[in-house]
Amino acid sequence: MYKTIIIEDEQRLREALSIMLEMTAPDEIQVVAYAESVEEAVKLIDRLKPDLVFMDIMLKDGTGFDVLKQIAFNSFHLIFTTAYEQHAVNAFKYSAIDYLLKPIDPEELKMAIDRISLLQERVLEKQQLNELQINLSKTPDRIILPTQEAMYVVKLEQIIRCETSGSYTTFFLSDGRKIMVSKPLKNYEDLLEPPAFFRIHQSHLINVNCIVSYSREGMVQMNDKSFVPISRAKKEAFFKLMKDEI
Repeated sequence: MYKTIIIEDEQRLREALSIMLEMTAPDEIQVVAYAESVEEAVKLIDRLKPDLVFMDIMLKDGTGFDVLKQIAFNSFHLIFTTAYEQHAVNAFKYSAIDYLLKPIDPEELKMAIDRISLLQERVLEKQQLNELQINLSKTPDRIILPTQEAMYVVKLEQIIRCETSGSYTTFFLSDGRKIMVSKPLKNYEDLLEPPAFFRIHQSHLINVNCIVSYSREGMVQMNDKSFVPISRAKKEAFFKLMKDEI
């Protein structure tokens, strides 16, 4: 049972989320408090030490980031709730931070709760929050790659290619590093999209700017000296992209 605090400055949204939690996860969630301001949220988190916090980004006297900067206790799971549009949604994805879009969908809420059970670490890294704030203010040019060892901040231009194997994806970077994350490639396909990136094969996504050569037979050479196959289904779209880029 997760001891939960809802931080939201609109009463009807607080009540709606609470009802949805009772309906979707009655045996997993216990809502113990509500807050509608930064000051109130900080006091409640430090006093009650919750397991899970749902937090709106925009509060009546500040932001969710103000709350996170002031709390002493931070060993909890965090899910942001936001009404932001697609640009900001991508910022959350690039920063590897969980979020729910308003109005909250009960199925997405249940999936978010299910994801929590798979996470061992409860402390949200400051690095992630810093990246989120940066990405919310501009078009994201960096991505957070979470591994068991660390959170890696990677510039998009450093990514040469990505290769997936089952539920894991390995990022091959221009400095020679290989970073493996425990997520399939489809989780990153919406973030690494054309024209800069292209899903060239079921198992491969490449940075178009790192292509050295490609053949009509269906093979691409990257600038890390690797060779990546072009799937039959992707050939036409790939050659069109190359023609448009040139």
